[in-house]
Amino acid sequence: MSSARSTSAAAASDPYRVLGVSPEASSAEIKAAYRSLVKQHHPDAGGDDTTILALNAAWEVLGDQERRRSYDRHRAVSHPGPTPTAGAAARSAATPTASEDQILAWLQQVYAPIDRLLAQVVNPFPAQLRALAADPYDDGIMEAFCTFLEQSQARMARVEGLYRAQPCPAGLQEFSLELYHCLSLVKDALLDLERYTMGYVDSYLRDGRELLRKARLLRRQLHENRRQLQR
Repeated sequence: MSSARSTSAAAASDPYRVLGVSPEASSAEIKAAYRSLVKQHHPDAGGDDTTILALNAAWEVLGDQERRRSYDRHRAVSHPGPTPTAGAAARSAATPTASEDQILAWLQQVYAPIDRLLAQVVNPFPAQLRALAADPYDDGIMEAFCTFLEQSQARMARVEGLYRAQPCPAGLQEFSLELYHCLSLVKDALLDLERYTMGYVDSYLRDGRELLRKARLLRRQLHENRRQLQR
């Protein structure tokens, strides 16, 4: 159990560590490491859901080139290397860290309302999907599903504004990055589901459903990380 918690903590700080690869690893090396670890830690092989969640969260970052580049830029700012001069080192040492009040304010004013809006998208989805499955070719049922998607996209637009409204304080960068990944999963899911409504291509429905499943798991992990911050 403790190993699962340590793996989860590593996921929040450095996905490279979770997958056991260096930041210079190629995409093929990262993919091979992910597949090997998933096979090793799959519940059917005696693994646990927490470890799989950590591996999937790391893969969500490093398996997508755009997200990996974004993470690398963020990582370079959050974890700069050794400074070459004494003057630069002194300036770095003088940089203040965020106070507990600043961290609490960000969690209350940014994360909390974002999480409430996410809940209004993620939680109703299973019921919406069941209603759609009754007869996706029924105009009334499809119209209701499209209305749900429109409302969800409007909520995600509000989420985007909240996320960008306040800079993340020092000490919450990893948490903020995981939150961003959760938001990206939901936005991508809504796009796939919207594409499904335009042409009834089942792969879009499957992909959208899977992305929202991952978002639910990541949101659950964020709740746990939030509780850890209060300890």
